[in-house]
Amino acid sequence: MSDRVFNDDTVLVLAQGYRFQWEPAQNCNVLLYPEGMVKLNGGAGEIVKLISEKKQTVAELIADLTKAFDGVDLADDVYQFLDEAYKNDWLRK
Repeated sequence: MSDRVFNDDTVLVLAQGYRFQWEPAQNCNVLLYPEGMVKLNGGAGEIVKLISEKKQTVAELIADLTKAFDGVDLADDVYQFLDEAYKNDWLRK
């Protein structure tokens, strides 16, 4: 899509001030930041986990997720989440 601010070669990182972790009380992965917390669903948690653990391109991230989920084409879903996360300032290039 032409309105994206990144492409397959972009390396994303968590925005400054955000920390990814499993939160037992919420029973889900979360992004913590000084003003609060963002609860992540299972798929979003897997995406952010990879971003927080590895310095890799979006294409590599999609390849890792596709492999982890038995070859399912997740590219559109991943890009949709990344677009939303970037717009919410959770991720940076």
